[in-house]
Amino acid sequence: MKFAKHYSITKGELNMAPLIDVIFQQLIFFMLTSSFIMQPGIRINLPRAETTESVREQEVFVSVSEKGVIFFRDNPVTPEQLASLLSRESSRSVGVVLILKGDRMSQHGDVVKVMDIARRSGINRIAIATMPEF
Repeated sequence: MKFAKHYSITKGELNMAPLIDVIFQQLIFFMLTSSFIMQPGIRINLPRAETTESVREQEVFVSVSEKGVIFFRDNPVTPEQLASLLSRESSRSVGVVLILKGDRMSQHGDVVKVMDIARRSGINRIAIATMPEF
């Protein structure tokens, strides 16, 4: 006994517009939520802190490596050269902020020496760079 067919097979179409919309929304979401932190120059292993804030003024970057080498804008300098460079920066503008990037394994005395040089050079606002806790 043969039964009659009550159905027919039709080829369906896949509408690509909703798929493209979802992909673009995901792309925008990931672009807006990701933070790109580019720190060119020498490799400094910054300590982590829960209370970090951004500084948006005239910034001068000074780094202290693990071995105690001082870098001014990614160039190695002596403490005497650093003092003259920082006094030149402080005379150019009033709102200079020194961003001090001290390596996690650097000696405390080396970081304090750079802070002392900055204060003697006329820079009173010093921020210590840290990485945010995740």
